[in-house]
Amino acid sequence: MTVVVGEPTVDGSTVECEVTPSRDLRRFFAGDTVRVDYDADISDVPPAVASIPALAHVAPVAWANGADVAAPAVDRAFLDALEEVGAALARMYPEFIDPGEIRPEAVVDTAEEYPADAFDESGLLFTGGIDSVASYVRHRDEDPTLIGVQGWVVGPEEDDRWRGFRNHVEPFADRRGLDCRYVRSNALSVLDTPMLQAHYKRYVDGAWYSSVGHGLGLLGLCAPLSHALGLGTVHIAASHTAGFDEPWGSHPEIDDRVRWGHSRGNHDGFELTRQEKIERIAAYVAETGERFPLRTCIHDAAGGNCNDCEKCYRTIVGLVLAGLDPREFGYEADRQTFGEIRVAFEEPAFVMDEHTRFHWEDIQSHIDLDRSFPVDGATDFFRWLDGVDMRAVASEATPARRERLARAVARNLPYPVYASLYPVYDALSKIATDGS
Repeated sequence: MTVVVGEPTVDGSTVECEVTPSRDLRRFFAGDTVRVDYDADISDVPPAVASIPALAHVAPVAWANGADVAAPAVDRAFLDALEEVGAALARMYPEFIDPGEIRPEAVVDTAEEYPADAFDESGLLFTGGIDSVASYVRHRDEDPTLIGVQGWVVGPEEDDRWRGFRNHVEPFADRRGLDCRYVRSNALSVLDTPMLQAHYKRYVDGAWYSSVGHGLGLLGLCAPLSHALGLGTVHIAASHTAGFDEPWGSHPEIDDRVRWGHSRGNHDGFELTRQEKIERIAAYVAETGERFPLRTCIHDAAGGNCNDCEKCYRTIVGLVLAGLDPREFGYEADRQTFGEIRVAFEEPAFVMDEHTRFHWEDIQSHIDLDRSFPVDGATDFFRWLDGVDMRAVASEATPARRERLARAVARNLPYPVYASLYPVYDALSKIATDGS
């Protein structure tokens, strides 16, 4: 079994790669051409680098089937990276990851063809959320180029939401004199997500891309851009911390091994919990006096925060706990908000998987009732929250609630994943209901 990635076609700021899976693998692919649009001229990017976005997305699918990947030319550093990332994923998921061979017609040592000092800048994959803002704070002395990706949380066809995202990110960049660049890709839509979920969901805690593919995939999308802009390091903010012992698709064992030419990925902030990142942001705010909107929600159609989902609630609580007023960072919060959060716990209305439970327990571990808080009612709320058994909350969902939570889980998936899974979920639910 083999997945063939064709010769990349570069036209100004766009690269396309045809993907041809062998017959046994066709069910895992919904499209045949990976397309990536950049807002920079990539005409001079060598083919061995231009093909990296496609290779980065199809390789994990091949590995899950013990299949090979063939390509005309592969950058030597990225070829080594693929072997190391495949081995890392096999350690995480020994039940189904069994990497085959990467079979290039030619191995190109891009690093020998370009001077190392031409890649002395850095980039940061940026959403404007807690993780990426904390990574900016940690690396602000580098003045990193902020990189936004359309085709992950915001779908490649969701132009209105994407405008909302840009309207959020660009003022943050402009105020700090930072360059802001954008990537738009259908790479995730080329994969047949429902089929991948059907085969591998039992092995992973999240969706396919979150659990397996997104560290390699997102960094891979940045390869042509990094070559064009001279980015030697591309930071990707950690979603989790060393204290969370569950496999995930973005991890130091993956991201720190991704490299091409003179460029490399950096999995940033793995030693910090989410609440510790908020504390770092609070220290930055105290130092600079700046206030800026954070963007953590994926539900708001305008690209802001809905103030009514688990992640918005969790962020509001974390900000207040760190002494920050959420109203100064893009959220609505008052005494009533704490009551709503408490009701959401008691129903329960939260999706409390292992990831979510870990984050709330992290918040609990930082509660200090001797501190003063910027929102009325916070002390009483934290006194109550400190006594909540998160494990019990996670196990209290009834079958009807689980159905609602399943929909909420789906809405937390990357847009192309949700868009393809939702009609399948509805159809299966109708069959189950009609048959009961």
